Amino acid sequence: MDTGTLLIIAIAPAIFWLWYFYQKDRYEPEPLAWIATIYFLGAFVTIPVAFIEGTIGLFTGDFLIAILVAPVVEEYAKFSIVKRTVYRSAEFDEPVDGIVYAAAAGLGFATLENIIYIFSSYETSMVFALQTGVIRALLSVPGHALFSGMWGYALGQAKFMPRSRRGRVIAGGLILAIVMHAVFNILLFDDIGVAVLVLLITPFMWWLIHRRIRTSLSQSVYNDDEK
Repeated sequence: MDTGTLLIIAIAPAIFWLWYFYQKDRYEPEPLAWIATIYFLGAFVTIPVAFIEGTIGLFTGDFLIAILVAPVVEEYAKFSIVKRTVYRSAEFDEPVDGIVYAAAAGLGFATLENIIYIFSSYETSMVFALQTGVIRALLSVPGHALFSGMWGYALGQAKFMPRSRRGRVIAGGLILAIVMHAVFNILLFDDIGVAVLVLLITPFMWWLIHRRIRTSLSQSVYNDDEK
């Protein structure tokens, strides 16, 4: 198996999950140009995030990086991309848009991160690289979309609220994403934790995001028009 095939294995999961979240917006799908822009910005922001985490890591241990630094820095970086760009545009016109664009940012981030992890594993062996790819395709890659979906849902709700209420709602969504990200990372540190993550936490996150998608779709003006 050559490195080109390995690159496809690294990228394909994020593209699949991006399609999965994109097609959830069944009333007025977002422009592909905006989806692509947010996705690539999500990938780009991985670089300064890695620099920040690496610099802080010189003074702290891996555990602290995983449970505190990474969740805060990564979620805020992805959040900032959406908040400072498409959130301010006319295309952000439904509550569910927040989840879709948040997923795009999260999966862009996960793509470059996945490439780094898989090719680093390849230095050990091809088998290890493939194992890494499978595990991350099922957990870490969609995990980034699920974490981001929490603040994405909050952005989608806040967009159509009075300005006086927006800050609190958005902050709550961002904090929830950070906490979920931190719990996810903590559980990866031992076998029992991984079992809890696979059997309980990940299914709960999927249930939560689907509940938020349904709520957002029910609030769509396009849905109201079809009734």
